[in-house]
Amino acid sequence: MARKPKIDQRAIEKHLKDIAKGYERAARRNPIRVPIQTDASPEGASVASRDTIEGNPVLARLLKWLDGQAQLNPSHYVDVTRFVEEQQLHGEDASVLAFELEQRDLVNIARTMGGTPDVHLSDAGRVAVHRLKNLQKDRAARLRYTMDAFLRWLFDTAGDQTPVDSTLFLTTPGSSFAGAGIPGTDVHQALAYLVEHDFIERLDTDPATVAITPRGVSCALSGGSVQDHTNQPRTGTTYNNYLPNAQGVIIGEQQTVTQNNTAGIDPSAFVQLAGYVGQISATLGMPERDRVELERVARELHAEATSPNPEPGRMRQFATQVKDKLLEAGTTMAATVGVQMAEQALGTLMQ
Repeated sequence: MARKPKIDQRAIEKHLKDIAKGYERAARRNPIRVPIQTDASPEGASVASRDTIEGNPVLARLLKWLDGQAQLNPSHYVDVTRFVEEQQLHGEDASVLAFELEQRDLVNIARTMGGTPDVHLSDAGRVAVHRLKNLQKDRAARLRYTMDAFLRWLFDTAGDQTPVDSTLFLTTPGSSFAGAGIPGTDVHQALAYLVEHDFIERLDTDPATVAITPRGVSCALSGGSVQDHTNQPRTGTTYNNYLPNAQGVIIGEQQTVTQNNTAGIDPSAFVQLAGYVGQISATLGMPERDRVELERVARELHAEATSPNPEPGRMRQFATQVKDKLLEAGTTMAATVGVQMAEQALGTLMQ
């Protein structure tokens, strides 16, 4: 019972690539797993903590496994070593797992002279199993948990922002919630949310890889949940700007459009840079593929800089990419001016 299902790596990879294409078509507007800091209620109103059973993948699976054993032999005590061996959890100590469940009053232990203690589900343990089964149906809770677990795994695996194959997460104990494996669709939506909110960056490699961003590192170090970090109130000055669009047309000559952001950042230099690139990209003599990529990055920069609350990290990323591509374009006057504009825009983030 409760054996970990085999993972179809190829199918997962294909789904992730399909999601990535969807982001590009929708300009990074795709959705949403369970944080790890407060107890998750049956209503999903709060979050799964590492200290709760549902937030501890090994203990949750063990509890459900014991429930299965109890159904086969209601009055028998069970050696937890069998679970460790069946699940191939070579780094786990069966005795410690038994003691952890006993501390939560979820099992009764039959102590013998030496050896691993045998356990039997207590009444509280049976109630906990019932709660886990109900919680598995709470999709919002699964998604919140998946986002937190994936970000924590990525930070532990490659906190230095080294690209990692995201499908490797599905081979870890953390890829289960409330004692059951997380559905692939939930993993895909969780990754979409993390990309959209700049906790991770998707890299166009084969197979697809992801890297944690500075914001993701900050969230992991804070010990809080992804949702807590996303919903942090922003403070700062409000800026009202007349802005050019990504093709370089100054909005305000035809209509009055203003941006109000409370991120404490004046994004006008970044918007002007994106607009300038839209004006001169066709004059740079770049290969068609490079020109298309330059314009794509400029549009990304424009979208971020004109959003209600632009992220400094994303603006820095896109502006740096624009600068690098302009440097590759050569030493024409148009490219040189663009590089200078990029440097000036990046300089505003240091003030």
